[in-house]
Amino acid sequence: MLQLDKVRDQLERLKLSTAASHLETRLRAAMHRQATYLDFLEDLLEGELRIREERHLQLRLRMARLPYRKTLEDFDFTFQPSLDEKAIRELATMSFVERAENVLFLGPPEVGKTHLAVALGLEALRAGYSVYFSPLARLVEDLRRAYDERRLNVRMRPYLRPKLLIVDEVGYTKLDPVAANVFFQLVNARYERGSLILTSNKSFGEWGELLGGDVVLATAVLDRLLHHAHIVNIRGQSYRLREKVRAGVYATPRVDEERHNT
Repeated sequence: MLQLDKVRDQLERLKLSTAASHLETRLRAAMHRQATYLDFLEDLLEGELRIREERHLQLRLRMARLPYRKTLEDFDFTFQPSLDEKAIRELATMSFVERAENVLFLGPPEVGKTHLAVALGLEALRAGYSVYFSPLARLVEDLRRAYDERRLNVRMRPYLRPKLLIVDEVGYTKLDPVAANVFFQLVNARYERGSLILTSNKSFGEWGELLGGDVVLATAVLDRLLHHAHIVNIRGQSYRLREKVRAGVYATPRVDEERHNT
């Protein structure tokens, strides 16, 4: 027991706390199955790594500021037949993040755009990428305040650092010229350097009005967003109320679907 205590203490000093706490249990299991020294060591260290990876994931989840945790497995693709499930699964491989490409989810309100954006964010975190989520209104308010205080370059860094930035609800708020300009600066700074996922209820033809009525600025923003982009149009009824829709107790008000086509 003295030797066991000594090894446990050494593991603690090496900051292998999980391995230290499981040492005796793992040792007994290894002796029972007559495992080799390497098998025992591998088992002990795998347990330590699993816990560390889980802690790291939980930390990155908090830093990502996702509004909730919804996965692709939670998404009912049968309710939105306009979606190509295979294409969404391909995005979940994170190859678009490796290539610093963008993903734009377009469609009327409540069709599942944010759910899919969050689900891809979770996949990115599990793959080891840094992620940050923000509604557009909160993002531009933050950057506009920094612009007014003449510290925009410093405040921009948290939005440039993540490999994947998710900007939600583009189109719900019309931006004034200053807000539109700082949004352009963000898109321009991330261009070909980091991936963006955007959700929007506006067709691209409406972005001029969205960005302070500045068609030239909107063209510049879209040029950078769409150069390397995957565009996903979602047409259908309210995903959030899908059970009521299926039961026939609710029907989503008709939306002109053509305005969401590119």
